[in-house]
Amino acid sequence: MITKRHFLQTAAFAAAAFAAPRAFAIGNPSYPSRSVKWVVPYAAGGATDVLSRLLCQRLSDRLGQTFVVENKPGAGSNIGTQAVIASAPDGYMLLLTSTANAINASFDPALPYDFAKGIAPVAGVARIPLVLVVNNDLPVKTVADFVAYAKANPGKMSIASSGIGTSLHLSGELFKSMAGVQFTHVPYRGSAPGLTDVVSGQIQGMFDNVTSSLELVRAGKLRALGVTTRDRSEILPDVPPIAETLPGYETSSFYGVGAPYDTPREIVDLLNREIDTALSDAEIKARIAELGAIPLHGNAGEFGSMLAAETDRWRKVVELSGIRKE
Repeated sequence: MITKRHFLQTAAFAAAAFAAPRAFAIGNPSYPSRSVKWVVPYAAGGATDVLSRLLCQRLSDRLGQTFVVENKPGAGSNIGTQAVIASAPDGYMLLLTSTANAINASFDPALPYDFAKGIAPVAGVARIPLVLVVNNDLPVKTVADFVAYAKANPGKMSIASSGIGTSLHLSGELFKSMAGVQFTHVPYRGSAPGLTDVVSGQIQGMFDNVTSSLELVRAGKLRALGVTTRDRSEILPDVPPIAETLPGYETSSFYGVGAPYDTPREIVDLLNREIDTALSDAEIKARIAELGAIPLHGNAGEFGSMLAAETDRWRKVVELSGIRKE
């Protein structure tokens, strides 16, 4: 016989388990017991903020505590990254990791931390292809045309980037090396001013994230020659991969989530499951697609392997370019 009291206790336990999956997922109902900081090592605005705020809202709804985006820009993402590495490994300060972390590991010899030893990989978020865009008056229609024009006009073309040591800059350096061409690199404080000068014709071209170039391409203000990923971008389906002209060429930008190195595995796994689930949400999937990005699914170990591979990939590009931060 099941007593009324036993029945009510059982029902209450089942309801609690359904409403608060975090407590039973990790066997520790205390996490999170207060608000969690999600550090974005860039200024407010742009794709990083959009994705971070969407995910933080979803985590807040799912886990019952507020996940707050905190912007800590500066030093090529190093200020925000160092703040998270130096914080307590308890899951209450997370980092939006990015391509900058993978590049800085070899580009900046004075880096005050070891990223691989300071951050525990939690989850991937998205990968964003880059696209080679040029001024409409440049007499080229394809990547092959661009290479031929650069060879016929050595050193006479200028290519913009969002700064020295960025994925945009180094994608251009890799292109120069593989294509055997020369052009002048012109660094800007961000992508927008560089694109403005490409549109006006002061600069001939730029390697840029599809996120920020997309509307200019769609409006016919810039010509897109090729994307930097192995496959075509769904948001620019008519633009071929650069690799079709330069076999083996491949770069992209990526974003993910990290925590201080010794963060308990059960917290890392919980956050990974929740973020991975959020990436399948219809609203978030649609927003990621609008940005021209590709969701990065997988467990924490798989994201860690990806981080290691990206760090090695960019180390080779840095070595190839011969450029280091001074």
